[in-house]
Amino acid sequence: MKLPGQDAIARQADEHLVTHKVKLPRKLVEHPFRQVAKRLSIALVVLVVTAVIVYADHDGYTDNSDGSVDLLDSFYYATVTLSTTGYGDITPVSDAARLTNIFVITPLRVLFLIILVGTTLEALTERTREEWRLNRWRSALRDHTVVVGFGTKGRSAIQTVCATGLRKDQVVVVDPSGKAIEAAAAHGYAGVIGDATRSDVLNRAEVFRARQIIIATQRDDTAVLVTLTARQLNRAAKIVVAVREEENAPLLKQSGADAVITSASAAGRLLGLSVLSPAAGMVMEDLISQGSGLDLIERPVIKSEVGKNLREVDDLVVSVLRGHRVLGYDDPAVGGLELTDRLITIVRATPATHVAPDARPLPRD
Repeated sequence: MKLPGQDAIARQADEHLVTHKVKLPRKLVEHPFRQVAKRLSIALVVLVVTAVIVYADHDGYTDNSDGSVDLLDSFYYATVTLSTTGYGDITPVSDAARLTNIFVITPLRVLFLIILVGTTLEALTERTREEWRLNRWRSALRDHTVVVGFGTKGRSAIQTVCATGLRKDQVVVVDPSGKAIEAAAAHGYAGVIGDATRSDVLNRAEVFRARQIIIATQRDDTAVLVTLTARQLNRAAKIVVAVREEENAPLLKQSGADAVITSASAAGRLLGLSVLSPAAGMVMEDLISQGSGLDLIERPVIKSEVGKNLREVDDLVVSVLRGHRVLGYDDPAVGGLELTDRLITIVRATPATHVAPDARPLPRD
């Protein structure tokens, strides 16, 4: 069974033939061939200027073959002079021509050599350095977060996970838009330009070594395809997907998503809550805005809390994660806390709490 829009996506990928380029969070150097072409153009300008200078004072030069210097001889003299070949068949004989060679043509010769040799080697060296940096980045990338889509949802998701302590160099953005990747790189994130429904694009983002994958695409059918591809490449990663329509959530669960967020329904519920109680809406908005006001975090149970009930815990506990079950704070099944439990708590956002939930510093026993 083909999903709606699957053929269109495939045709678009085939038509555009996007180069899946990795964009590290720094402006990449130009392609070496483009740099060399620019420098060759400048060198050609220097050559023409030199030839014009020589021809303007051609009476001050002599040619061993016929004694006179024409336009062709001027270009010939400029070529052999700038390239330091210097056959000696055309030479300056007047004082003005010799002074021009000393103060004008010699600096042009030095500039010519710098352009062709120095900057060309620099361009190639810079490109090699960039390739080495890219290979080093790939080899060091482990347990990172891949974010598919750098729209409003994707940017908000990145800001939230980074507010809890995730480093920017541990985030890789995948988006088919070059402008979106440029924006991601400007914010300090590595990026991959390409269609995330293709496995080779996700491989460039090292998705098979990622710890968590956030899928925030614009279309639900694209989200399904990306989820299927990502789950096939990485069986252990936590995959969280945002969809527009609630009816597509079960399909994404079957595709391998660990959690599905229905953006339209969530926004609608928040709107309704804000109408019924503006204060409650403000509190909810505060809770989902990580890094300011009140934050919802997940943390493990410490030894001193084992056997206690939720009222005896210092933090305000909302739910208890026990195995694969999420128990509410008022669920009688919670009983005493176990060492393997994890707590969903509400805490006041401070610099000390801006760390990843799994690495949150716990009070000593």
